[in-house]
Amino acid sequence: MASLPSLAISGTPHKLDADVRKLSPASVPLEKRLSYQRSPPTADGSWEASVQPLDAREALALLREGTGVESAFYVPFLQQCVETRSLPDAQVIHAHIIKTGTHEEAFVSTSLVDVYMKCGAPHHARKLFDTLPRRNVVTWTALITGYVRNSEPENAILVFVRLLESGCYPTNYTLGAVLSACCARYSIELGRQVHGYMVKYGIESETSMGNSLCSLYSKCGSLESSVKAFRRIPDKNVISWTSIISACGDNGDTELGVTLFADMLSEDVEPNEYTLTSALSLCCMLQDLSLGKQIHSFCIKFGCESQLPVKNSIMYLYLKCEEINEARRLFNEMDTVSLITWNAMIAGHAQIMNLAKDDMAAHHSGFEALKVFQKLNRSGMKPDLYSFSSILTVCSGLLAIEQGEQIHAQTIKSGYLSDVVVSSALVNMYNKCGCIDDATKAFVEMSTRTLISWTSMLTGYSQHGRSKEAIQLFEDMRLVGVRPNQITFVGVLSACSHAGMVDEAEYYFNMMKNEYGIKPVMDHYACMVDMFVRQGRLEDAFAFVKKMNFEPNEIIWSILIAGCRSHGNVDLGFYAAERLLELKPKGIETYILLLNMYISAERWQDVSRVRKVMKNENIGSIRDRSWISIKDKVYFFRANDRSHPQSAEMYALLESLLQKATCLGYVPYKSVELSDKEDEENSVGSAAATHHSERLAIAFGLINTTEGTTIRVVKNITMCRDCHNSVKFFSILTKREIIVRDSKRLHRFTDGRCSCGDFGALLL
Repeated sequence: MASLPSLAISGTPHKLDADVRKLSPASVPLEKRLSYQRSPPTADGSWEASVQPLDAREALALLREGTGVESAFYVPFLQQCVETRSLPDAQVIHAHIIKTGTHEEAFVSTSLVDVYMKCGAPHHARKLFDTLPRRNVVTWTALITGYVRNSEPENAILVFVRLLESGCYPTNYTLGAVLSACCARYSIELGRQVHGYMVKYGIESETSMGNSLCSLYSKCGSLESSVKAFRRIPDKNVISWTSIISACGDNGDTELGVTLFADMLSEDVEPNEYTLTSALSLCCMLQDLSLGKQIHSFCIKFGCESQLPVKNSIMYLYLKCEEINEARRLFNEMDTVSLITWNAMIAGHAQIMNLAKDDMAAHHSGFEALKVFQKLNRSGMKPDLYSFSSILTVCSGLLAIEQGEQIHAQTIKSGYLSDVVVSSALVNMYNKCGCIDDATKAFVEMSTRTLISWTSMLTGYSQHGRSKEAIQLFEDMRLVGVRPNQITFVGVLSACSHAGMVDEAEYYFNMMKNEYGIKPVMDHYACMVDMFVRQGRLEDAFAFVKKMNFEPNEIIWSILIAGCRSHGNVDLGFYAAERLLELKPKGIETYILLLNMYISAERWQDVSRVRKVMKNENIGSIRDRSWISIKDKVYFFRANDRSHPQSAEMYALLESLLQKATCLGYVPYKSVELSDKEDEENSVGSAAATHHSERLAIAFGLINTTEGTTIRVVKNITMCRDCHNSVKFFSILTKREIIVRDSKRLHRFTDGRCSCGDFGALLL
């Protein structure tokens, strides 16, 4: 309910028409009485000024029939409607305006159009607008601006066209609103037409217009046009500079953005908090901590450091540059923390997790993000869609299914599950954690699906060996009109490869090129080569490689070598090995693959040659690490690790499982390995470690979880062939589902089968 603002009486007593503190109500004009808030009359019949609000409807009801009211009388009432977003009160005032006849005044009718728009009722505003006998440019502008504010840019543009057809000339404010509508629709062509209109009437050079054009072209992805619009502004203000610096960041030209920031300072234009946050964002993209610290100094110099957006940006910079302690210090010293601050901390830790070279550090960062999210929940603030999407991504990386399920429940309770960003992150989380059925359920329940949603689900099916479901989903996606991209086709071709569907793979490969005009990249060729190799069609695989428009990379040659080893074609394997060595690969697992092949063929000169290359390329020793999360705690293991208190029990269990597996047909496979000892250099031996890290993690999980619980393990390198085979038997003997996500793919072991189709273990 709208009410009059409180009457502020401070300092010396105000002199109104008479002493407001002691007046008879009858002696004060009606309009004047309605302009003040008051208490009931005192015993002597007088009344005093008070801070009690006067209800708008009551105030209007006090007006007698036929009382003349000036249009300005309605201004405070309408302003209160805007502040409280009270549409019912606005309608009451509208009715009173019609009753008093003041609706014919353009000022009043324009104010009503504006109020209806600000109260979120564009339909009421348009209905009123269409009945107005007279409209000026302010009325047109109020309607256009209102449509933009209410996310109806198409209607805003249609009204602008009607304005021009009516012969009315738009003002700068009108054109600014229209450019905002073009931004909202990402309509650069329409924006250029409006730009042409501005050039025609000579207002392009006005600062506000130049700023709007700069923002339009930036949001539409044309940085070149944005820079040109900026250069043509004769009197650039801080908004102009901020717009173009922000545009550079949004469009990926960080170096130009930094140069323009330096130019701004050299022209003695003082940056504001928005300029500095944009500049700090550029430093984040560049991961340039040194430059970021200089801008941090500018924030202190210009007195902006205390501004919360600036604090958030500085903190995120330190997080992005892996200065975690400094970021945490800034966070702890903040007097005021916004949801943006919490989200920056979560997203920052998630980013570190993805970029960290050390796996233990990456997962430590992930669990720090989970702790921050817990603190956010306890702070009294409510997470938003950015909080949920970031933390679900963290759960994906950690295989933290328990935490992921809790967050899923929270998204349902908060209502954010209906947001496509959150629901897509949820589908991805379940896929990465090996819960394909839960991922399917989450996908089916999505109210809206984007290309990312479809591709995530399709890729999940492919990774879990459900090729038919993946292809059916792809056809469903096309049927509803969603256009696939490069990543979508990687999922489709991978699904065909898993199922050995050669004809279908060739069909979709050609469809990608011819129907959708997508140029094949290395990942597409890798899927096709993988498919031919799985089928034992090695000649076709090599022939396909020769058709490529670029040189094969390390991955493709590794697939060919693994296939040749598996199918016994030694000559082609040696050929592929020579091509691979020419690339001087940096991945240590690639060299293990080569050494295994040469040692098994007893080609000792080639073994020496590979070792020499490893030494020259400074290839370090392998670090076999695995970890498992149980009841919010993470346990790390390495090969032959006996440091854990339960080591004796774990080794006894593994020996028992291996003995039983041998009776079922398991045959140990010996492969060459690089030493896992940190103090040894590139030592190579033929005696494999007794137990690799993932087997120890699995044993620990079997001991410390209840019967029937899925075991989820993360490994920092690729599973070897022996571990892969043994874990298949473990899944039979324990009647457990065992999920291992290594550096290349997800392995879901169930009843003696793996979702990778067994080819994933041939690369080592």
